[in-house]
Amino acid sequence: MLATKIQRTALLPPLLAGVFAAVFTVSAAADNEAGQQAPDPRRAYREGHSPAWLRAVGRLVVPGIRYENGRRRHHTERCSATLVSSGGAAETIVTAWHCLEYYEDLSQRIVFQLATNAGDTVEIEATRLADGGGMDADWAILRLQRPVAGAQAPALAPLTSAADPALDLVMAGFSRDEGIGQRGGQLSYDPACRITDRQATYMDSDCRAYKGASGGAVIQLSASGVPQLAGVISQGDGAGLSRFIPVAAFRASLRAQL
Repeated sequence: MLATKIQRTALLPPLLAGVFAAVFTVSAAADNEAGQQAPDPRRAYREGHSPAWLRAVGRLVVPGIRYENGRRRHHTERCSATLVSSGGAAETIVTAWHCLEYYEDLSQRIVFQLATNAGDTVEIEATRLADGGGMDADWAILRLQRPVAGAQAPALAPLTSAADPALDLVMAGFSRDEGIGQRGGQLSYDPACRITDRQATYMDSDCRAYKGASGGAVIQLSASGVPQLAGVISQGDGAGLSRFIPVAAFRASLRAQL
């Protein structure tokens, strides 16, 4: 059983995994005992108050199969994903590989749920195109069954350079915490966090996110204020340490699909 707060040097659990909930519970308990629980920096998306481009982030529902004690069990992963485009209508989404880890039955539909400019929610079937194949390359690219026009919903263009540690990040997804995330019912975002460590295949940040945000967007603004997708949320500790896979790590694969 976990008995201490997760350390920054430990392997971070995926933001959708059940073990994440246990780690977060222990972490929160430790903070409460010490009287040092940090305030949640995230905000709930509010139409007319939050940046409209955050609505490029939607929910991803993935039917899967897990084996427990030798028995086959149906399982549904609920993640986040981001609509991306290099211009024009968007038909590509990006998420985390581990969101698709247990997807085996191709007769079952992967569904992307996206809020539109009109205020309703559309559901579009998605098909996996490419992925990194493991937690060391925790990214995946999917093709939507039908494109989403710019007039219907915003899409993000991928960052054309490496994420800049001197600039703020915005991290957004459908966290399934009891608070701001409303158990995955509310898009939430950390509006101003920073890169804290850079490695060849991943970057760490002090952004706040919870399980359910996996596959969500990490965004940086250009010098002219244009939002660009800088990475994909991978894993974290729910207490100010979130790891993401930079777009630079899979830019060639993404360009091939746009």
